Amino acid sequence: MPTAHVKRSKENITLGSAHVYLSAYTEEVGIPKTLAGLNSFCNSTNLMGHIKGGASLEYTQETTEESDDFGTVRKVITTKENAVVKFGLITWNTETLKNLIDRCTVTEETETVQGAEKKYRLAKIGGVGNAQGGYYVLVLKHEDKTDGNVYVVIVGRNTAGASLKFANDAGTQVEPEFTAIPSDEDGTLIYMIEDLGAAA
Repeated sequence: MPTAHVKRSKENITLGSAHVYLSAYTEEVGIPKTLAGLNSFCNSTNLMGHIKGGASLEYTQETTEESDDFGTVRKVITTKENAVVKFGLITWNTETLKNLIDRCTVTEETETVQGAEKKYRLAKIGGVGNAQGGYYVLVLKHEDKTDGNVYVVIVGRNTAGASLKFANDAGTQVEPEFTAIPSDEDGTLIYMIEDLGAAA
């Protein structure tokens, strides 16, 4: 009798890109850490844009080592840690930039141009008066119908600014780097959730 397929075992190969979802971090939004919460959060309204070139999660730490004079007692202590999510957005607009640049405000305006009412969106970038001061809940969703979805959840802010290159041979891509902040009493930087399928 064939062995039943086990989702998210050590034998799985995680292959493919992800979708990125983003929403302002408020007490009402909270941090989705359950499958039901993630399914609710990962909707078309929170879809930030489409990724080109994949996404990455980087966790780094700095440590110090203490030992006695004879090297018989030794202890390694983590003194600093950092978590960053990086990805490239191939689809975006100025509303997206507002979520990527803290000192950015966006308004929709209307004016009459040659006798016709026209709408436009105005982004003001830079300047202390345009600071928002907020943080965001960011969810990377790697979809895998066979082996089970993987979700990466952080609370943070883009710390890479924005660089826009307009070229005739490639789409203009925005490449943010969201740096995580501690989001609970334990100082958690990253929540990683694996969908294991139906309960036995």
